[in-house]
Amino acid sequence: MKLRVFRLLAIAGLISRFLGSVQILAQNAYITNDGSGDVSVIDMATNMVAATITVGTAPFAVTVSPDGGTVYVANIASENVSAIAASTNKVIATITVGSAPEGVAVSPDGSTAYVANQHSNNVSVIDTATKRVTATIPVGSEPGGVAVTPDEVYVANFLSNNVSVIGTATNEVTARSRSAPIPSVWRSPRTAARSMSRTRASASIPCRRSPRRRIG
Repeated sequence: MKLRVFRLLAIAGLISRFLGSVQILAQNAYITNDGSGDVSVIDMATNMVAATITVGTAPFAVTVSPDGGTVYVANIASENVSAIAASTNKVIATITVGSAPEGVAVSPDGSTAYVANQHSNNVSVIDTATKRVTATIPVGSEPGGVAVTPDEVYVANFLSNNVSVIGTATNEVTARSRSAPIPSVWRSPRTAARSMSRTRASASIPCRRSPRRRIG
């Protein structure tokens, strides 16, 4: 099971390096534009930009909560996470995290978000109900990619050449894998995530400066 998750981490990292930062949620896709400090919201039915949301400086990673209600954007340069209400396309919270947040993922039950902070070598744990950091977990050197199962969080650390495994019940690192090929994928990762919808846009859609990631 763990080996399968590691493989998914590697595959997702490779795909996202080509796609940029994208998360697709049912009818909408969310694209981070690090050059203009905002997120483009694309209506998947029309392939048109429906909204542009100002977030932090150099937005990078993006993910959507399992219920589709909230979009989380990790802003590398401003060292915070923007929480966006999907129903209104408005930022409802700005959460200070560690240095250079590069990866973000939400637990399957939607209760917790995990943010990999590349330069501070740790993971910020966010309570999604209060939008506050409840724990900071030291991991390896230069963490980037992050993926969550109900019981564990997997964090790919590029410079230390390993993957930290965090227990969700304890917020403690329970293991470190020393499989070299996995972390190497995550140098300057371009993460991608999507909902169960398999809709794909077939048109080229103008966005803002330096689009990074998409979720939808």
